[in-house]
Amino acid sequence: MDPSQQNERHELAVRMAELARAIATPRALDQVLRDVTEAAVELIPGADVAGVLLVKKAGEFESLADTDGLAGQLDKLQQDFGEGPCAEAALQETIVRADDLRSETRWPRYAPAAVQLGVLSGLSFKLYTADRTAGALNLFGFEAGVWDTEAETIGSVLAAHAAAAILAERHGEHMQSALSSRDRIGQAKGIIMERYDVDDVRAFDMLRLLSQEQQTKLVDIADRVIETRGVGD
Repeated sequence: MDPSQQNERHELAVRMAELARAIATPRALDQVLRDVTEAAVELIPGADVAGVLLVKKAGEFESLADTDGLAGQLDKLQQDFGEGPCAEAALQETIVRADDLRSETRWPRYAPAAVQLGVLSGLSFKLYTADRTAGALNLFGFEAGVWDTEAETIGSVLAAHAAAAILAERHGEHMQSALSSRDRIGQAKGIIMERYDVDDVRAFDMLRLLSQEQQTKLVDIADRVIETRGVGD
């Protein structure tokens, strides 16, 4: 390996380490994903635009961390046409590579539309996120034939960083939701204990039985009990 290649590899390793430290620092998800997409454009030759696509359970597309606005337009085309590399990577394949969209046959409607926007190549990486959300890190090039094995390797590492950030936020949301549910159930128990002069265990049993009888989540029953506070007291 010549000195210039050694220097490039060293700079890449340093940049990856910086990115890993940045992602490990608690920050907003949007900022973390923007660090990832900006790093993709910086580190991967031929990547002129980058963005993250999330496909939610209902099929809704959400574009995040678009480096210049074009990635969001391309995501919208894929949602409208029901085809394209980003959605395919998010929902099915691990890596989807398009070297020349001018001759691409997999997406007969999307490919010509992307070419009209000046995009000739694409590289998408599946994000392993959550059971209700699929995602992909997407790179776009204004030239054809720009991707190689190194581009796929670096992109895969960056995709792992993005996925970790998304999972961390989802975990935080779930924890916050669980804490909120626990608080509401505790509040409902307190109301039942005071209103019917029962202890903590009996109050919870009453909530549980109501939940089973009405086939309704326990926290929803708790919300209804809270709403009745002051009614008939």
